[in-house]
Amino acid sequence: MGRNTRKRRSSMATKAVAASAALALGGGGLIWANFYASAHEPNGSGQNETKAANAAVQVATISCPDVGQKLTNVPNGAKQGVATELANLDKQITEAYARLASTRQAQANDPGFVQNAIVGPLKEKRGATIDRIRINIQRSGGQFDNSLSQLAACTTQAANNTNAGQQNGGQQQGGQQQNGGQQQGGQQQNGGQQQGGQQQGGQNNGGQQNGGQQQGGNGGQGGNGPVAADFVDITKVQGNAQLGVGQNGLPANGNSGSRGTFTSNCGTNANKNHNTDNVIVAPGVSNGAHHLHDYVGNQNNNAFASDQKLAAAGTSCQNQGDKSSYFWPVLRVQNGTQDFDQNRDGGGKEGNVGKILKPVQAQIKFVGNKRGNVVAMPKALRIITGDAKAFVNGNANANVNWSCTGFENKVQLETQYPICPQGSQVVRTTNFQSCWDGKNIDSANHRTHVAFVQGDGTCANGFKAIPQLQVRLVYNVPAPKLQNGKVVNAYAVDTFPENLHKPITDHNDFINFFSNNLMNKMVNCINTGKKCQ
Repeated sequence: MGRNTRKRRSSMATKAVAASAALALGGGGLIWANFYASAHEPNGSGQNETKAANAAVQVATISCPDVGQKLTNVPNGAKQGVATELANLDKQITEAYARLASTRQAQANDPGFVQNAIVGPLKEKRGATIDRIRINIQRSGGQFDNSLSQLAACTTQAANNTNAGQQNGGQQQGGQQQNGGQQQGGQQQNGGQQQGGQQQGGQNNGGQQNGGQQQGGNGGQGGNGPVAADFVDITKVQGNAQLGVGQNGLPANGNSGSRGTFTSNCGTNANKNHNTDNVIVAPGVSNGAHHLHDYVGNQNNNAFASDQKLAAAGTSCQNQGDKSSYFWPVLRVQNGTQDFDQNRDGGGKEGNVGKILKPVQAQIKFVGNKRGNVVAMPKALRIITGDAKAFVNGNANANVNWSCTGFENKVQLETQYPICPQGSQVVRTTNFQSCWDGKNIDSANHRTHVAFVQGDGTCANGFKAIPQLQVRLVYNVPAPKLQNGKVVNAYAVDTFPENLHKPITDHNDFINFFSNNLMNKMVNCINTGKKCQ
């Protein structure tokens, strides 16, 4: 690994820079600052600096099997207990990642530190939690798949595996984009060099960094991404016609079948309705998402919202018959600024830092099915599309479309954020699952009750076609700059901290609370080829 050739700072100067950066960055920056200060303690030979930097490159994040996605049947009496334990698994991973990020010097001094002090204890905690899931299910008369107990063990991912097209279980996951003939997905973290704690693009000014960002052990203002390899100049990407990963996210409508549309105008979250909960996957658990969501539509969505509370809520939608909840992780620009949650759980304390960007457009549209009519969605139907943990889970449930205005019909990115040319805006587009099993409003893993259409537009396994929700979010994003293998003024979607703000983790959530009359109007408009709102 190449060494930094700039003049070395004294120990006191190094600590001063680290301390000021920690103040500027809040909780998320403390991880980076502590590593930077300890990694550069002199011992007369400079070995500590090199050893700590090597340790940071060797282990970048923790990868744990997703227990929740393996659950197929949870009895009603066990649902709350199981959801609470699944949230505990997420909390254990975020705590272990924080320990990983803050102990680089110990890792450099002891090759067995990560296994003995982080991964090993995490396995024990996860094993006990999975056993409590078993007890919850069996007490309610359900059957527990004993193979789930084997999911307690976690692995670590090296820095050269933490770019687009990551390794998972020994196999490469996620597509790789070609940038001007050069492959981006396989590049080593930050161009193969540990950035330590260099200050990029500006100077510390009055306790806040001015005009740049900090590159931590894994890049990014919070020290856990993104990195330069997570970005690509969209003008240099070869055009592609495929939307989404595999069949996921394919538009359901076409030139035949039910060709109408229904648009719901629900605003862009101008009233700043945010929280770090997720009532679908972690009901009753505060900060169950470990990242911040934008909410439009239903105004009462939090971890403790019952269906009754959601049905009685106000809505930001112009048509008051739409009390549905639409929510997605916020997008932030990492330019050295802070936001209201800098020192809060799910925000800066867990590496989600920078200024929150409000969409300039949030287009919510429902479309039909190219093979036939659609049926009404049931009240309280829940759909999650995409995977917030796709970076460590692999891309089986990923559903990501990043692009720029003026390029949407040419290029859709999955594993990289676009750098848009002047005058163009960043676009996030999501096409939801549009086949429903006809019975359930949710499922044990929150996925198997709905499905994507097949390639020919039909629904498999006797599922029924429902209106497909399409969400298009447009942002004014200051264009990042790539300089010497580093990214300056990055932007990123909020993530679970161990997922390193990778673009493939983008996701979107929906809970249907249309009134019966308005849902019937939607179905009629779509099936008769009208455009309604």
